Parts: sequence; structure tokens; C-alpha cells
Amino acid sequence: MRSNRATVRAGVSMAATLPMIAGALALGMPAAHAADSPARDTLKGSRPAWATAKADKGATSDRAQVKARVYLAGRDAAGLAAYAKAVSDPGSPLYGKYLSAKKAQARFGATKAQVAAVTSWLKSAGLTVTGVTPHYVAVSGDVAAAEKAFGTQLHNFAKGSKTYRAPARTASVPAGLKGAVLTVTGLDNAPHKATHEDQLPPPDAVFKNSGPFSSYYGSNTASTLPDAYGHKIPYAIKGYTGEQLRAAYGAGAYTGKHVRIAITDAYASPTIAFDAGSYAKKHGDAAWKTGQLHQSLPANYTRTEECGAAGWYGEETLDVEAVHAVAPAADVTYVGAASCYDEDLLDSLNKIVDNHLADIVSNSWGDIEANQTPDLAAAYDQVFQLGAVQGIGFYFSSGDDGDQAAKSGTKQVDTPANSAWVTAVGGTSLAVGKGDAYQWETGWGTQKAALSADGKSWTNFPGAFTSGAGGGTSKNVAEPYYQKGVVPDSLAKANNATGNRVVPDIAAIADPNTGFLVGQTQSFPDGTQQYSEYRIGGTSLAAPVIAAVQALAQEARGGEAIGFANPTIYAKYNKKGVFHDVTDNPTGSGLAVVRVDFANGLDKSGGLLYSVRSLGKDSSLSAVKGYDDVTGVGSPADGYVKSYGKH
Repeated sequence: MRSNRATVRAGVSMAATLPMIAGALALGMPAAHAADSPARDTLKGSRPAWATAKADKGATSDRAQVKARVYLAGRDAAGLAAYAKAVSDPGSPLYGKYLSAKKAQARFGATKAQVAAVTSWLKSAGLTVTGVTPHYVAVSGDVAAAEKAFGTQLHNFAKGSKTYRAPARTASVPAGLKGAVLTVTGLDNAPHKATHEDQLPPPDAVFKNSGPFSSYYGSNTASTLPDAYGHKIPYAIKGYTGEQLRAAYGAGAYTGKHVRIAITDAYASPTIAFDAGSYAKKHGDAAWKTGQLHQSLPANYTRTEECGAAGWYGEETLDVEAVHAVAPAADVTYVGAASCYDEDLLDSLNKIVDNHLADIVSNSWGDIEANQTPDLAAAYDQVFQLGAVQGIGFYFSSGDDGDQAAKSGTKQVDTPANSAWVTAVGGTSLAVGKGDAYQWETGWGTQKAALSADGKSWTNFPGAFTSGAGGGTSKNVAEPYYQKGVVPDSLAKANNATGNRVVPDIAAIADPNTGFLVGQTQSFPDGTQQYSEYRIGGTSLAAPVIAAVQALAQEARGGEAIGFANPTIYAKYNKKGVFHDVTDNPTGSGLAVVRVDFANGLDKSGGLLYSVRSLGKDSSLSAVKGYDDVTGVGSPADGYVKSYGKH
């Protein structure tokens, strides 16, 4: 595996520089700076948790520069959330009664008067307005002006080994704005860096998988290598293709015809059209039709080095090729962000919603919940709700590091997958057998043990945990209504007695040891750039696969948009033949594959590395009978797509 996409996801952790939100508007309490004045409303969550008195290093220079966004609450924030719930709930009389983008903006967006009032207030404080969109007013200026506008002081605070700027007290806005402001982002700058116009770098260095391989699960047994779990085990799959995945998840004759899927990532692969076309031709997928693949890109890219721009090329390539492999007739629009920071990713999501570019949106990126701040999470939830009222559903990968304890030191879920307004996609290890027959799935979780020097055993078998599907119980987001009665209390109430959101909702193939074959132009040692193929996985694979399956389901229901899918997905729970109930030990004996890798990632000149990868070993998380926090309700079975058909 080149990467389980953790490097890409980790890159997005920089995005947490801007404050985040968990759902509700929090206006109406007096600001800390104006505690005795009813003339200001606080913006809860605008002071990050790390900006403590103990970490305070003193006031920021008045001349230091600030770039911020003031997000607009719109004319009826409570009504937006209520309507988003109603149109998404199969039990509601408003189910499926979606609004056009224009009507959604007219009903729930900010009014011209609100925009004018917010703009006037910011200018009066001495800030320069640098941009106005239907969602926010962007401003720049010095610290003194920002402090005047937001009724707080900006101080420098120690955060780890570094020092960053943040509000010393909760920011506030004039009460006269009458709830027009949702939140402000950008007052803290951890770990925000100066931006500049960048050119995209060339593709990353080539990566290839060594053989031997299995063409389907179990087709090639490693007979000369040591046993694992008391028996010989197969070599890893070379990489599943669309035909195998379509068979595993019940595609039938559906192809996603007349359904639009959008994909968001950062940056854009300069070779995506060539790579996607070459891959489809090589592996029997339907050829891309003229105008079937679109790109919507920003005018300029920023932070390319900081975000590892070239690493995102593989992410886009994986997402585009996986979607087309499973839903070959679907229309695909790639919407690239200018960087891996949240404000740029939000711009991409807003672009999709404002222009209704698609009904289904696949997102293979995220960050740990600990890096989420309440204000930016509200900005995300507002986008998801505006999408829901239009019949747009968002699908987010749940993460590639299990419970995150090994990587971050704390058990936690990923964000935005933790939002109650998105479908969080977990991961599995998938066995597709001879004749494309579905055999079984385990929860994705890998333990690795290397071959001993004498070749007679696996060192410290089964070895250490390397990667696995993200999941668990949120600490910030309340339990959504659709999970009640399905998610066990032992999970929902793990953090408090009232219950919280549990991740994921649904799952699909993610294990890179039973992964997907992808084709991408890469940089070779001789300086050339050539098309090459490799196996890859991660919930970055699971998300586009589920998005594509949803396209098949939308076609099955006559093209009618599914919208925010969670209420429908949970309503189908326990219906026979709809989901594979995925467990960690489906065969009753230990499962593993042998991987052989080039030590240098390219060829045999650097030697070969032999290892055994055990399946179904996801950190402290377990895939068990029924709902679980590795695979959610399970993966789509033969009856899933059909269940959306008109009865």
C-alpha cells in the first residue's frame, strides 16, 4: 500500500487553525469583554480551549495582521435545521420535498440587509472587507481593528512547543446585528502560515507493489511460507477492480445513469483525465463519455508545500476511478480546494451546494475531533443542512487510524465524519472469490508481523497494529434521532448518560491488503512521468465506493434524490438482505494475507519485504453482530440497491 491515506488526512489537521462548530448557533449571551453590557452578543466557541490563562504570553502587537471570516447565520437558522431534518426523514410528510438552490437561499440565506449591516460594522471597526459571498464576509486588518470589532483582546498563547495568537476572551458582536452572525473564524492562527500563489508540484515518486498476488481472495496460497493461525494463507490481492466491487455490493444492472456525483479534495491532479481514461480501458470499465468528467478548480493554489499537494493527486485519482468503477454511467464533478485548510475545503462544499453541482458528494479527508473547535463545525453543519434541503447528501471517510489512541494519545473520532448531518463511512476487509462471488468481510483493522531472518516463522506474530477503520463515540455531538434504537447504549452513552453521535453509519472495502487497484501518472527515478498502477485502500476508498453505490440506489428509485441518507439507511436496518452484517471473524478462524513489498517501493534492486497481515484487528474497536463502531450497520448487500426501487 502506498498509503492508507493517513498522510493526506493528517495534512488536513492544519485546517484546525480556524475555529470549528458542532451544530447549534450560540448567540445571545453577553461577551466576556462586555459582561455588563447587553449591547453585544457572544460567539460561543470563538476562543479555543488551548488559550488558557496559564498559556498566556501577553498581548499580540496591535500592528500584527489578521485575516478572518464572519460567517452569516441567515434569516432562519432554526428553520433550516428543522426543514433539513424533515425532508430527510422517511417518516415525515415533507420527506423528499426538496428546494432548489435558489429557493433555499431565498428562504434560509442571509438577507441583503444583514450582509450590509455586517459589512458596515466591520468597516466601522477599521477592517477591510476583502470578499463577500452568500455565506461569509472576509476581512483583513490589524489586531487593533479586530479587537475593536469583536470585543476581545488577542493574545499570544503557548500551544505545545510553539506560540500562536488567539482571543483572550470569547469574541462578541453588536447585538444590533440581530443574530445575523453565525461565527467568526481566523482570530486564532494556530498553525496558520503566510499564504502565496503556488504552482502545483509534479506527481509524487512512483510506488509499485511486488508480487506474488492473488487475483481473487484465496486464489494463490503462500505454500512455501510459514503458517498463520494454523494454516497456509493466501497472498494479498493485486487489487480489486470495478467488476469485483460491483458484484460484491449488489450493483446488478444499475450503472448510476443520470446521477451526479461530486468529489472534494485539495488541489487537482494534472493528469486525471488521462489516468482515469487509461484505467477504465485497461480494466473493462465503461469508457468515459465526453463531458462525463468535470473539474471545478480555484483560480490559485496556496500552501502546496505545507499540505503536500502532490499527495492529494493520488486521493483525487482514487476517488474518481473508484466512483467510475462502481457507477460507470454517473456524471462526476471534481471540486478541488485551494489548500487543505478548512476555509478552502468549505469553499468547495459551498460551491457544490450553491450551484447544486451534484446530489451525492464524496469526501475522503478529515481531522481528529480534538482539533475541532465549535465555531468552524457550525459553518460545516450549515453547509450540510443547506445541502440536505436541496436533496444533497455528504459522505465522509471515518479515518484510517482506528480509535486514534495510538496516533493521538486519545480515543476519539474524526471530523467532519462526526457531524450528525453527514454519512460517516467506515471500512472493511473484503473477500471476493472466484467468479466475483462475495465471500465475507471483516472490520478493517490490520496487525503486521515480518518474516523472521531464517524464513521459518513470523516475528512476534500477529504483530503490531498498523491501521484500521476509524470509529467510536463523539465527545462533542449529541446522539442524532436516527441512531436511537439501533446503536447500542454501550456505545452511544460511552461518554455521557444522554448519548452522543457514534461513527460510522455504513461501511465498504477499505483494507489496503484487500484493496482497489488504481492507475496514476507518477514520477520515475529517471525523471520521466509515466502511468503506473498500485493497490490502495483506506476509508478514502470506502467513501467513494459508498457514494457510487448511492448513485446506483438513486437510479433504482427512478432518479429521485436520496439526499441526506442516514435516516433512510437506519430505517432499512434489520430488513432482510439489505446489509452484510460484518464481524471481525466471519469464518471462525483467524484470517490473514501475505504481502511481499519492494523495499524501495519500485523494484527488486533494494530487496523484498515479506510480512503477514492479520485481518479484523482494529485497535480497541470491534466489528460485532449488529451495529458496531467499525462498520456501522454493515456494508451494502445484494438487496441494498434494490431496496430503493419503487415497490
